[in-house]
Amino acid sequence: MTETPPWALQAVLFDMDGTLVDSEKLWQVALDDLAAHFGGVLSAPTRAAMVGTNMAVSMRLFHDDLGLGDDLLTSQHLLETRVKELFTLELPWRLGAQELLHEVRAAGVPTALVTATHRHVVEVMLPTLGAEHFDVVVTGDEVTHSKPHPEPYLTAASLLGVDPTRCVAIEDSPTGAAAAEAAGCTVLAVPSEVVVPPGERRTIRDSLTGVDLPYLRGLLT
Repeated sequence: MTETPPWALQAVLFDMDGTLVDSEKLWQVALDDLAAHFGGVLSAPTRAAMVGTNMAVSMRLFHDDLGLGDDLLTSQHLLETRVKELFTLELPWRLGAQELLHEVRAAGVPTALVTATHRHVVEVMLPTLGAEHFDVVVTGDEVTHSKPHPEPYLTAASLLGVDPTRCVAIEDSPTGAAAAEAAGCTVLAVPSEVVVPPGERRTIRDSLTGVDLPYLRGLLT
């Protein structure tokens, strides 16, 4: 019997917004609409700081930026309602993402969707992504600590029954990359809206075009 090499790829863990689908631009539309609802304009630095964070952090940043009070839940409800409307109209894939996801699944490699977005919003997106493409889905409201904490990726690895150090996590934000690295994963970063700085276990590309399963396996060696 051939022994499995210690660097063999056990699973691929995909972030969602900005990684698989180019949805950060739709979040921007929804955030701009929400800011206009309150009679303000969201600043570019605050918007950049929101990318990859959980909803609670994003709403706190939003309220602080616009000088609003502490009713974060109302803002969250308005934002998520609007973004779900946008997602039902358009949800474009990022370049190379759909092809890579299909190849990984066809090869039988376990996969997880690991996102800071809440479950009820993710459910709107899954028909486009294909729920059948993921063995497990970990959302931001299903963990105690969201990204950049490693819990989301550790949870995904545990549910899949794999070693996180033998997983490749695909991310688009510094927050997500930090979470995956802290969990022990090797990171492939494809920045969308914000720059992802270099890291010890990070490979950074402009897109997923040309990325295939042998390439992912090579990242672990």
